[in-house]
Order: sequence, then C-alpha cells, then structure tokens
Amino acid sequence: MRYRTLGRTGIKVSPYALGAMMFGGIGNPDHDDCARIIHKALDAGINVVDTADVYSHGESEEIVGKALEGRRDDVVLATKLSLPMGDDPNRRGASRRWIMTAVEDSLRRLRTDHIDLYQVHRPDPATDVEETLSALSDLVHSGKVRAIGSSAMPASGIVEAQWAAERRGLERFRAEQPQYSILNRGVEAEVLPVALRHGMGTLVWSPLAKGMLTGRIRRDRKTDLRRAALFRNFSDEHRLDAVERLVPLAEEAGLPMTHLAMAFAVAHPGVTCAIIGPRTMEQLDDLLAGAGVTLTDEILDRIDAIVPPGTDVGAPDQSAYVPPALHELDLRRRPAGDRAAA
Repeated sequence: MRYRTLGRTGIKVSPYALGAMMFGGIGNPDHDDCARIIHKALDAGINVVDTADVYSHGESEEIVGKALEGRRDDVVLATKLSLPMGDDPNRRGASRRWIMTAVEDSLRRLRTDHIDLYQVHRPDPATDVEETLSALSDLVHSGKVRAIGSSAMPASGIVEAQWAAERRGLERFRAEQPQYSILNRGVEAEVLPVALRHGMGTLVWSPLAKGMLTGRIRRDRKTDLRRAALFRNFSDEHRLDAVERLVPLAEEAGLPMTHLAMAFAVAHPGVTCAIIGPRTMEQLDDLLAGAGVTLTDEILDRIDAIVPPGTDVGAPDQSAYVPPALHELDLRRRPAGDRAAA
C-alpha cells in the first residue's frame, strides 16, 4: 500500500478503507468470520476501518471493537453518528445532547478510549452547525476524538461549516465522506474540489455502486429479490445501459469489473481513499487482488465517454442524501392562497 495523507491532518491512510456496514445482522452475522475479514484486510496493509453506530444497530461497532483488540494502535478507526438509533426522536441527529451520548455508546462498543475520525453521517438541518461543531470540538479537546468529519454534505454545507468553525474558533471538519463511483460522479463538480480547497480528506463510499459495478448486475440476469428490494436502482434502465457499456471496456482492459471500478475511484486527485464493504472473505480477496491496478488515460477517457465527468446516472438510491428543499413540499411550493394571489 502507498499511503496517503488524510487532508491536512497528517494522518496516513491506505487508499482502500475497510467498511464495516456488512458486519452484523444486515450482512454477515458470523462475528468470527467478520473478525477474520478485518484481520486479513489489516495484514494486507489497509489501516482504515470505517463503521457507524447505525450499522446493524451497534452490532458492527461491537464486531470491530472485539476484532481490533491488540491491534487498535495500528488502525485509523472511523465511525459515524446522526442516523436514528431507535424510535426516540432525540436519539438521532447532530445536537449536542445526542452527540455526547452517542460518542460514549460508540466508545463502549468499540472497546476504545478514542475515535480517530468521528463523522456526522448525514446533514442535520434541524441543528445549527455551530452547535454541532461546538460539541465535536469539546470531544477533540477531551481526547475522545482525534478529528471530525461529515458525510454526504453538499458543497454549500461544507463551506458553511468551514466558515462557522473559523468564525467561532471551533474545530473544523477535516474529512468528507461522499458517495462516488463511475455511476455516481456528481461530486466531481463541486464537493471534491471544495473539499480539496479546504484541505479536507475524502473517504468515498459505494465505489462499486452498491454492487452494480461487480459485473453480476446485468440486464439479462435476474437480480436477487432481497437485493432488488433494498436497492431499487438495480432496475434503473440508465444505470443498466452504462453497465452494459462498461463490461466490454473492462474485458478489453483485461480487468474484472470490480478492479476497474476501484481503480477509477482512487484515481481522482480529490479522493483520499475508497471504502470497500466486503461481506465475505471471497469478496475481500477479489478487491485486494486489484489494489495495485492503475488505469491508463485512454481507459479513463473511455469511461468519461460512457459517464461524463460530474454526472450521476439514473435516479438516486435509497441511501442518497436528498436535502429537505427537494423532498419537503412546503419548502418548494407556496401555499395555494399565495400562489393564487401571485
């Protein structure tokens, strides 16, 4: 592994990060098998493990914590908060009240006294960003957190948070975790350049587009019903069209689709590392085998011809962040009476 620096933190990270979303009930419920996957990834040179409190409702953090015993000091451990952790409306979001509770819960499950990168999983429009940064700053100053980050934050939100930190003398977000793949290139337009401008590292998620870039999701193949229900864009015609054009490109390059997709993700200068999320040892082995692949300019140009830079293919999937201004009617439609008066 040729290690990279996470923004301006001075923290050295591998170009691949091990994502732990599939560890636990949502993916692989065998804790011992998950531990073996973690250990093999670390032995291969991966030094970043990324999880979240919401993954299998804390089970993923518990698996990671147990697996890292005796190896904790060699790992850049990242986790996240803000998505719902139960029915209580206050056990979610990025308020000081919840942050202070959530971090203690994560530290306990992870069996550690500090988190290297603590990230806000999704923007919380109900909470002033200054409150969020103030609470996270206290965690940094206490030593419980080394650096803080955001995830799925639009470029405007990144800038607002940077300005708020500077204005109030608070710790600033040092990393951003956006969705990025050959099929999801929208962040190339503003998010990645803005993150670079502010010295932030990036840990991009879903570089295999939820499995669409594995080569297993094809127009002429039936998709597992469970996965189809979980990821509705598996049947998106635009995404399937792009995949059908990418498959022969990978074959001409002599690469499995997974290796093409991962090499693309880490080739962008705004990407620090790409998060892989294996559920099985076989999947990890395949991804590790492609860790040294570098794409030529010709291959990158041909990918650009299939999916133009800065564009997303098809409709957003269920995990994409949709800002309130787009999904809340009262934020994009005037009341009927006001419209009539106009």
